[in-house]
Amino acid sequence: MKNDKAEIIKIGIIGIGSMGKGLFYQSCITPGIECVAVCDKDIERCKNVLEWLNLPYRIVESLDALNSVISQGIIALCDEGRWISAADCINAVIEASNSITLAAEYAITALEHHKHVILMNSEIDLIYGPLLSNIAAENMVVCTSCDGDQYGVMKHLVDDIVSWGFELVMVGNIKGFLDRYANPSTIIPEADKRNLDYRMCTSYTDGTKLNIEMAIIANAYGLATLVPGMHGYPMDRVQQVMNCYNFERLWDGRTPFVDYILGAEPGGGVFTVGYCDNPYQKDMLSYYKMGNGPYYLFYRPYHLCHIEAMGTVFNAVLHNNCLLTPRCGLQTNVYAYAKRDLPAGFSLDGIGGYTCYGKIENCAENKTHAGIPVCLAEDMVLKRPVMRDERIGLEDVVFDSTRADWRLYEKTLEQSKKVMMSRGIQ
Repeated sequence: MKNDKAEIIKIGIIGIGSMGKGLFYQSCITPGIECVAVCDKDIERCKNVLEWLNLPYRIVESLDALNSVISQGIIALCDEGRWISAADCINAVIEASNSITLAAEYAITALEHHKHVILMNSEIDLIYGPLLSNIAAENMVVCTSCDGDQYGVMKHLVDDIVSWGFELVMVGNIKGFLDRYANPSTIIPEADKRNLDYRMCTSYTDGTKLNIEMAIIANAYGLATLVPGMHGYPMDRVQQVMNCYNFERLWDGRTPFVDYILGAEPGGGVFTVGYCDNPYQKDMLSYYKMGNGPYYLFYRPYHLCHIEAMGTVFNAVLHNNCLLTPRCGLQTNVYAYAKRDLPAGFSLDGIGGYTCYGKIENCAENKTHAGIPVCLAEDMVLKRPVMRDERIGLEDVVFDSTRADWRLYEKTLEQSKKVMMSRGIQ
């Protein structure tokens, strides 16, 4: 989407790792958008990106200095996200860091300063989504998932087939490789090859990030998972989905579900399955080489991450439009499972670490034996030994329930209940 207005949209980017670098580059080549401030806990990362593009910059050490530098037409660099969130002239903040508690605080600060927030941080998108959406609404701004990542691209597919009159049956991701037991040591060769942070690369490889992405799309549309962690059937081509799933039994005309397939082409793609039993439409779909129905496969062979992201900025700032938000509350969440046998007294080390990976589960089925949200599974000490692949329950750990990330989660649960009640969801 192009900015037809004369004014330039000014953005700030928090987190300048591999994704933040791409977002900054894209902002430089997108007419109508200007990145005026960049933040990372490692200021050298910021400097390296600006020098790579031969752009003037100045490192600042206060909010006042940041505002002053921006007003001079110079890009401000800092290691404090709150300054970008509170800056005078910034219209939108892209949260692209790999933190959770601090990232949520940055997002809340930005929303309370009436700035739109675009989340390229899927962890806080999931774990605090209902809360952030409510804060955004109270401040008449947008907090949204970002286009270009798989769940943003899935959203377009879902909206398309629903607008064409299909009933939604399934939303799917295509994952190339999965190793539940990957850790920041075993992943080093692959991460170095791709220039990725070790923990981030681990979260991709062990499936945690995939499960988080599918939970985000599930919470936007009221979808479910058929089993914890989804099935993840291996196959060669996405078209094999139509023979692998018994949609008559699995869907039954009621609750659409999320899943993924493993190792299939097109790599990097996403897909949906829709239902149509209208005789005329079925005849025409057969003519269009879509099969005999009544279940039909639609897929997109790519997602382009940062390249597609700026459209979300335009829609938020110019039209107050949200690409994707958990409008159905926390229908699903992603819970921690042990990566290896863990002894009592051992401390969990969170996403992309050595101790746990995440599986999506339906929250309604998680009440009697509450799990630990993997986004919060850090600095929790085990009361008992946990075996590899065993689900880690909330009663299995000791932690400080007054800590900031958990307090925000409790507020999110309260907001989620309100959202679900307003939509008549049990």
